[in-house]
Amino acid sequence: MVVDVKRMQVCLEGRQARELARRAAAEHTTRSQLVRDALDAYLGKGDETEALQRFRDAVDAVAGVAPYLPERATYVRRLRAPSR
Repeated sequence: MVVDVKRMQVCLEGRQARELARRAAAEHTTRSQLVRDALDAYLGKGDETEALQRFRDAVDAVAGVAPYLPERATYVRRLRAPSR
């Protein structure tokens, strides 16, 4: 359901216009709806912000769970030392 609609004019190449019309007919929808769906897929629907925040919260929750490990460069050198 589209609540706040803004009219916009977009110029398409002939190939794009034909393919858009073909797909709209095949999916029994409008060209406008296909364009809105494509924009949602490209720009995100807004819920990605919540997902990103949950991801950041999860990272923050596990940050520092291994404080006994040395600083990164030292840790990597120690890991690589036996193979030399």
